[in-house]
Amino acid sequence: MKGTMEFQTLLTIFIILGMIAALTFEVAATDLIFFLALIGLVLTGVLSPEEALSGFSNPAVAAVALLFVVSTAVQNTGALNSFISWMLGTSRKGGIPVLMARMTAPVAFFSAFINNTPIVVLFAPMIKKWAEKLKLSPSKFLIPLSYAAVLGGLCTLIGTSTNLVVHGLMLQSGMEGLTLFEIGRVGLPCTIAGLVYLSVWAHRMLPDRKDVRAQVEERTKEYVVEMKVKKGCELVGKSVQQAGLRNLRGLYLMDIERGGKSLGPITPREVIFEDDRLVFVGIPSAVVELQDIPGLVPAAHKMFEQDFSKMRTHLVEAVVSAGSPILGKTVKECNFRGRYGAGVVAVHRHGERIEDKVGNIRLEAGDTLLLFTEERFTDNWKDSQDFYLISYIKDRPPDMQHKSLLVLAIIVMMILGAALAESGILPPFMGKPLTLLHFVMAASVILLLARCVPGREVKRAMRWDVLITIACALGISRAIQNSGVDSMMAGWILYFSESFGTIAALAFIYVITMLLTELLSNNAAAALVFPVAMAAATQLDVSGRPFAIAVALAASAGFMSPIGYQTHLIVQGIGGYKFGDYFRAGLPLNLLIAIVAIILIPLFWPF
Repeated sequence: MKGTMEFQTLLTIFIILGMIAALTFEVAATDLIFFLALIGLVLTGVLSPEEALSGFSNPAVAAVALLFVVSTAVQNTGALNSFISWMLGTSRKGGIPVLMARMTAPVAFFSAFINNTPIVVLFAPMIKKWAEKLKLSPSKFLIPLSYAAVLGGLCTLIGTSTNLVVHGLMLQSGMEGLTLFEIGRVGLPCTIAGLVYLSVWAHRMLPDRKDVRAQVEERTKEYVVEMKVKKGCELVGKSVQQAGLRNLRGLYLMDIERGGKSLGPITPREVIFEDDRLVFVGIPSAVVELQDIPGLVPAAHKMFEQDFSKMRTHLVEAVVSAGSPILGKTVKECNFRGRYGAGVVAVHRHGERIEDKVGNIRLEAGDTLLLFTEERFTDNWKDSQDFYLISYIKDRPPDMQHKSLLVLAIIVMMILGAALAESGILPPFMGKPLTLLHFVMAASVILLLARCVPGREVKRAMRWDVLITIACALGISRAIQNSGVDSMMAGWILYFSESFGTIAALAFIYVITMLLTELLSNNAAAALVFPVAMAAATQLDVSGRPFAIAVALAASAGFMSPIGYQTHLIVQGIGGYKFGDYFRAGLPLNLLIAIVAIILIPLFWPF
């Protein structure tokens, strides 16, 4: 029996290390890696099929899924736009610290009750335009926008999926789950400390870069645009000078590819032939000028065989998500046109032009794509988990603004109902106690009936990658317990911290979770460390609740890298940020939150 247990322990360690390596090097999507690890644990006998699938029926997974519906209603109606615009204002009085506070405080508040990803998607373009109007660099504000959204999520059970994951793990291990505002006892002080840091100091650590458009207008080196000369094109037989391609506003003809060979550098006398590929660099809005040239179409795609001027199209900027199926593939390999019905005409990465042709660019998380689309594209893909639609060159208002007050009222009733039920003020319904899940269900149904979220959008509203990851993470966490890996790792932690007592063990758990969050993801870190934290508490013969709270906070509070939280990736492309920007601004914030949390947790949840 002992030999079998040791063998299962080694197998589990091997599978977990393989999963961590795969996540670190991004060899596949996060949900796929977790699913394969879960299957491996079942096939090796570490988990029974019932244990592996138990995560899919966990109330926490259902709550996260339904909260995506609520978030979609907020996005559809623009329920928060007017309030945020009012809070931002138009005055520069007080300088950046006051402006930062006016931005971060409302964002953190709303992120405590609404999924923070749509919060950042909605407000990133708004914050960018606001900074430009104030003649300030958007790069001073976009990382703080993401940080504020994450900080707000620390305050409530529904503020982030990570809190719900830990809640589900607590229920799975026989503990009493988190209440709606319980984590806020420490989360709120951490958030206040974080917002003060963002307002007073963080902007000093961030670059004073111009936004992407401003950089391009100055350097004319931002986007690579490839166009193909089709049969009958009026440019055929003309020189570059005669065709008017030397005087395009915001665009520069860099190269001509003919028969697979480059002709660059291009002189004004170069004659254009049928099937030539014209390679331009320039600003996104200048691509529109090419629409008026019949027979000139994007080279990497076959979608625009018709004259551009006869098609109802517009340009859209989208950020590739961390869980996108097109990661690691070139534009040609992923058949972008066939998959999404849009053509990639340019790619932006970390504020720099990619030195390659559009069709050959291998896509990475955080890449900003300039898409040339048909009108229905935004309706079809605005809720896609493959990428985030950040801004439109032709702006559009939310579809259902007249229902915004209804959405806010429903959210308030959902939160109030859950709080009253947890406090015992609301009586049981049909003999059964009401829970947060009941109120989230009710809110989702009402929003669907009110058509704040049309039925056809429900499937797209679901972040299936997040839901699968969470469900699999719960199973993997059970495997860590079954195999004895949790007790073994807890023994190591206690060995190194025994001279300093229980507080040191809590600090070890927090730091390990925080570092794993920066390397992997928030939900992955929580699932991996939670069973170890519970084993440490058991071996110390103390309450496991403070350790669970530490895991929840540390798994969410990842600020040092763009992969620490998915909202960091969303603003990366827009602000032209590099890894070092996150590290400089995020390291002090990580340390600050860690100190506040480790001091306060034992005060509210004694060992």
